[in-house]
Amino acid sequence: MKDQAEALRKKLLQKDQKSMIAKTLAVVSGKGGVGKSNFSLNFAITLSKKGHKVLLFDMDVGMGNIDILLGNSSQYSIVDFFDEQESLKNIVTEGPNGLHYIAGGTGLSRLFKVEERLMNKFTEELSALFEYYEYVIFDMGAGVTEESLHFILSVDEIILVTTPEPTSVTDAYSMLKHIHMLNKQVPFLIVVNRALSEEDGVQTFNRLKIVAKRFLDREVEPLGMIPDDRAIPLAVKKQVPFVLDGKSAASKAIIQIVEQYEQQNFTELQPARTFHFVSKLKQFLFER
Repeated sequence: MKDQAEALRKKLLQKDQKSMIAKTLAVVSGKGGVGKSNFSLNFAITLSKKGHKVLLFDMDVGMGNIDILLGNSSQYSIVDFFDEQESLKNIVTEGPNGLHYIAGGTGLSRLFKVEERLMNKFTEELSALFEYYEYVIFDMGAGVTEESLHFILSVDEIILVTTPEPTSVTDAYSMLKHIHMLNKQVPFLIVVNRALSEEDGVQTFNRLKIVAKRFLDREVEPLGMIPDDRAIPLAVKKQVPFVLDGKSAASKAIIQIVEQYEQQNFTELQPARTFHFVSKLKQFLFER
């Protein structure tokens, strides 16, 4: 385990000749139980498998969902950083297909209680870490909290996960509205999970699209849908990401979503993207 961690740290110290411009994404949901973390993990693994350098940051306070879904117990988590035991780059863990992730814990809520020196250290190390990756994906907790909102408002894109259930769609719209009132520019990409059919998925997206346009004058983009596939709960039970079984309908749907995401390039490349994210985050944190 120590040898693996040491090898990973060496990788993070080596920068490619061409400089990385990390795109930041927040994966959110209006309520729990819609499969948000499972989507985040399998989406990130698939991006990584296609040759991209991806960091998945588990931001679900106290839950540690990514470790659970992977059947793993990470040597370090974000808690170790805020206890000043380890640097950010040292708490990165390697997952399937070359995915890198930072395990969650109770650390995020503590970000608002630490002294300015440690907060500066967090944003500085985060900025340095981003130089290694193409994509940094924040798997946020369900709903909106003061802690999570600062990260959500700082990212380049937001992926909103919902299911076809009316309560899920209503909660997704409430989430969209809350964020829209604070940031009208950030793109919203919609994923419909547990769709009973293609028609079910399209209708669910259209319900969100119509109310967003009518009441917020806001456009949302369809990223894709994932069928209600028995392979998903079986994979969760086995603690193995379902996308590693390339034969299931759900894994094929994730691959299709990633391919569409790569092709559409919802936000243009910006040389100052990482600085933009970190500077916005610092502004929110220091205004607390």
